[in-house]
Amino acid sequence: MTSPRVLVVDDEADLRELLEITLVRMGLDVDSAETLREARAFLAQNDYGLILTDMRLPDGLGLELVQEVGASSKSTPIAVVTAYGSAENAVVALKAGAFDYVSKPVVLEDLRVMVQSALRLSAPAAPGASAAGAGGSGSRLIGESAVMQSLRGQIERLARSMAPIAITGESGSGKELVAREIHARSSRAGKPFIAVNCGAIPEALMEAEFFGYRKGAFTGAADERDGFFHAANGGTLMLDEVADLPLAMQVKLLRAIQERRVRKIGATAEEPVDVRIISATHQNLAQCVETGKFRQDLFYRLNVIELSVPPLRERLDDLGVLVNGMLARLAGAGQPAALGPQVLETLRTYSFPGNVRELENVLERALAFANDGVIEVGDLSLKGARVAGTAPAEVAAALVAPEPVAAPLPVSAGAPAQLPSSLPDYLEQVEREIILRALTQTQFNRTQAAMLLGISFRQLRYQMQKLDIQEPEG
Repeated sequence: MTSPRVLVVDDEADLRELLEITLVRMGLDVDSAETLREARAFLAQNDYGLILTDMRLPDGLGLELVQEVGASSKSTPIAVVTAYGSAENAVVALKAGAFDYVSKPVVLEDLRVMVQSALRLSAPAAPGASAAGAGGSGSRLIGESAVMQSLRGQIERLARSMAPIAITGESGSGKELVAREIHARSSRAGKPFIAVNCGAIPEALMEAEFFGYRKGAFTGAADERDGFFHAANGGTLMLDEVADLPLAMQVKLLRAIQERRVRKIGATAEEPVDVRIISATHQNLAQCVETGKFRQDLFYRLNVIELSVPPLRERLDDLGVLVNGMLARLAGAGQPAALGPQVLETLRTYSFPGNVRELENVLERALAFANDGVIEVGDLSLKGARVAGTAPAEVAAALVAPEPVAAPLPVSAGAPAQLPSSLPDYLEQVEREIILRALTQTQFNRTQAAMLLGISFRQLRYQMQKLDIQEPEG
């Protein structure tokens, strides 16, 4: 088996020689070029497992090479060498499609980690490995709607990069699931995926949670402890609800991301960490920057690539397969519940402000009310949905402007209102007449009547038994 081949493009002879020696000692074959022209000639003749290029070359910019490789049919990872402190150049390169970057002066340990990650990415898939295409059967993202196919395609491309990703989307739309999918399809799949809810950590504990601490660093630090960055080393760190980070922590996080090093509380030296950052929020980060709630430099660093997760209302074509998948998961090893008539159609009329998470909650609640493993429309208890085939105006009229069902109590000027002799009996009479009218309007279809009254099918059945309301014979 031949060793992977790496192309080094740099006009500084000393740095080029250092890179060559380091890569050869890693067991790799190396070709070197001083200019873009030489690099293009090598690329026309050979296939490479990795290209490593300086940003500034005598006849152009390394960025041109990044764009050319990205536009070609080859999927070779390409990394750039940037000057010290030029984080902007690194971000530009990542946006252009670079796999990763290393900063001058080059730290050989960081270089080796990056090279190993890139070579894992470019290595051919093992025989029998599951398909990783956009529509691959192993995808955690269910659905064949156009927006979901587009999302899976973007994930497939982004998984081949180390660029930070900012995932946006409404609450409950599945941002963490998307982050996990990116991690699972990347060269880091065998390493940890650590998801952190930034809004759930007390501000006083944030630094210790993210960076860890030494034994005795503060009162109560009885043992040394690693932070989230150490826990995710080699893998992916997801910063969920990143907009909730306090400004003081944003400064420390920015340094850790840029330098790829963290210092534990109580330590004197920084430690290198190899972590890919994925952030997520339902808030508008750009607007948070404008209001001063979020640092612009951190936003610029996290928002290298933005990925938007569509809300459920924009992918209702996937509702059937989502429902079936959720019911199978809720059933465990048992038989999944079935859907009664018009249940799926009724779900389609609902807006799902809580998105996929709300859909799962609705189904879990419906299972608790379902009889004989069959979910009926009334079991859903959806407010704002309507039974399929019923005109929205009719439902609104029935729910919002019902006819009076009992004569109002007479009130005479200057005298107290006439009170019923028994309040419970009076309320029972009103409730009985409202339920009877709803049943009459729906020809005693109890499912539709429950929807009109805004209660579940089981609640209606209980009230009918309590009030001794019988369906007329014949």
